[in-house]
Amino acid sequence: MKILTVVGARPQFIKAAMVSQALREKAIDEVLVHTGQHYDDNMSQIFFEELELPEPDFHLGIGGGSHGQNTGRMIEALEAVMLRERPDWVLVYGDTDSTLAGALAAVKLHIPLAHVEAGLRSFNRMMPEEINRVLTDHAADLLFSPTQKAVQNLYREGIPADRVCWVGDVMYDAALYYAEKAERKSCVLGRYSLEAKSYILATIHRAENTDDPTRLEALLKALTEVNLQVPVVFPIHPRTLKRAECFGFKSLLDELLVIEPVGYLDMIMLERNARLIATDSGGVQKEAYFYRVPCVVLRNETEWVELVEIGWNRLANTHHQILETLTDGNLADLSYPGGIFGDGRASEKIAGLLEEKCG
Repeated sequence: MKILTVVGARPQFIKAAMVSQALREKAIDEVLVHTGQHYDDNMSQIFFEELELPEPDFHLGIGGGSHGQNTGRMIEALEAVMLRERPDWVLVYGDTDSTLAGALAAVKLHIPLAHVEAGLRSFNRMMPEEINRVLTDHAADLLFSPTQKAVQNLYREGIPADRVCWVGDVMYDAALYYAEKAERKSCVLGRYSLEAKSYILATIHRAENTDDPTRLEALLKALTEVNLQVPVVFPIHPRTLKRAECFGFKSLLDELLVIEPVGYLDMIMLERNARLIATDSGGVQKEAYFYRVPCVVLRNETEWVELVEIGWNRLANTHHQILETLTDGNLADLSYPGGIFGDGRASEKIAGLLEEKCG
């Protein structure tokens, strides 16, 4: 049995590390293809090293273009790899351009497609990620959903129940597996003289926040005002830095503790020890919950609606809302309901179901 796995962005590396480990334990042959969507070493290579993820069998080196350019070039390159390798299944993760490209290349070649993290919906079709999710789900033959709400989303869209599997969230698997390793190996708190629960951790990378100068300025101004009360640590995404400099917001960045993108283990330590997290990242939203750190979501909506419904995450899409939520002392007193994302064995279940399909 041969699985061809397509990855291209940081969250996908984390998910693939857990599932790849489970595939190896079942002696399932895996061909790992890195599209190159994240092409900076701090955004990519360090993740392979820290996660003990095998070096990619193919590195396509595609990144830096528009959504259409990247997706088109990825489809062409992935098709060539799939024709060469002839996998039994193609496995894609999440909602990036790499996800959609892998899905389209597979279905055009009539190769069975499996989608990890299926069924998530923000219900905002203006988000490129939402389109990628929906199209990939409707193309997939096997859909691995992280939550029961994601399962219900798929049923409402008419996807047959025999294609949908609730397995839990592989990111939860990773949070459990790597937390102890991060504690031993990461020196990030000492490097920046940070004390536990003394800072707010912020990340911004989504196009709707970075590519709109009015929106980006409002976010950065809100963070600088919060920084007057609690220091804000800001590992900056390359795109965010580029846009901030292009729009003339360098002086706002100077007010914050801006650091380069960090590896996964350092990010875990920053998350676990933060007083609060402010982010537009889907993955970081969940990790905040896993590590029991309250989270403010810098978006109009989120695909992780469960966390908003239980009050653990709060949406903030205006300058006033961001200030209000980031300085709300009641966030520290939230109750912690567990069980939303499964039992920490999602990767094992995914590998088992793929093995069963080819048995």
